[in-house]
Amino acid sequence: MAAREYLEEINKLRATLTSIESVLDLPKLHADFATLEAEASAPNLWDDPEKAQVVTSKLSRVQSTINRVTNIRRRLEDVPLLLELAEEEKDASALADAGTELDDVTKAIQDLEVQTLLNGQYDDRDCLITVRSEAGGVEAADWAEMLMRMYLRYCERKSLKVDVLETSYAEEAGIKSTTFRVSAPYAYGTLSVEQGTHRLVRISPFDSQSRRHTSFAGVEVVPVVEQSDHVEIDEKEIRVDVYRSSGPGGQGVNTTDSAVRITHIPTGIVVSCQNERSQIQNKATAMAVLQSKLLERRRQEERARIDALKGDNSGSWGNQMRSYVLAPYQMVKDLRTNYEVGNPSGVLDGDIDGFLEAAIRWRKRSE
Repeated sequence: MAAREYLEEINKLRATLTSIESVLDLPKLHADFATLEAEASAPNLWDDPEKAQVVTSKLSRVQSTINRVTNIRRRLEDVPLLLELAEEEKDASALADAGTELDDVTKAIQDLEVQTLLNGQYDDRDCLITVRSEAGGVEAADWAEMLMRMYLRYCERKSLKVDVLETSYAEEAGIKSTTFRVSAPYAYGTLSVEQGTHRLVRISPFDSQSRRHTSFAGVEVVPVVEQSDHVEIDEKEIRVDVYRSSGPGGQGVNTTDSAVRITHIPTGIVVSCQNERSQIQNKATAMAVLQSKLLERRRQEERARIDALKGDNSGSWGNQMRSYVLAPYQMVKDLRTNYEVGNPSGVLDGDIDGFLEAAIRWRKRSE
């Protein structure tokens, strides 16, 4: 690519980045950072641990966004200097390196542009992801575990903090369900588009006749509650059961009844936590998960009322939002956006960025 074309590309990226900075409102972000930093420096901050956690979490997210924009801007402005040096020295290798850096900066700006679409009420929060096996027996349980691994690998690729709160293993293979928390700025906004039913078609490793099977797993994504959400739970409306944590194949991993299962009787919502050895800690975590699920239920009910007033008859997210076909051909296709790739192994290893971006843009257009 000639230098002139490089510079034309750089100018377009500068315009895009300037537009993004305007949408993010950098002056407001800096003002928010100063306010939150002052609150976080208060000597009595940790007198109220819950409030302190909210303040430090918000501070971290604002700082992360500012640093991200600043870093991309710096890298973009460095590219012309790299190009100039490469051309002065007639160094083809240096020119190729500058082109690679420009490609990387382009991708970073595209990712940042997607973040500007995440402006929902809870989009900037951490999230809780629950994966459940559905129709398909042992196949579905194995598929649910494959999906769990896909999301954990995605988080690992992105260096996102993950805490697995509970995993219920199936008897023969796979899992019945799992719930884990993803802690990162805009985790909910980004991953909420994964909610729905995921369908797998493959030659079953559990079928002695090697026949093709179809199985289903459901994914639920909810935002983590904060102190200001006011989700009240009447103790009379919940049932608390304790049991021993278990591993794959029913293997006991804890000799005490520290795992906790809470049933919210009015809604039938059931949550569990077994990642702590203390029953008290597990109950507190399970209650937080229940609050998040009730908050999401309330949000969905409010959205349903608004949609009813609008006469919105759009299809439900819960019906086969994505298909993963491993046989007789190789393909993963999102049925909402029609985005598809021919490399299921890469997708199942956590490479789902393309699906997330396409779904976020699709959701924004559908609003």
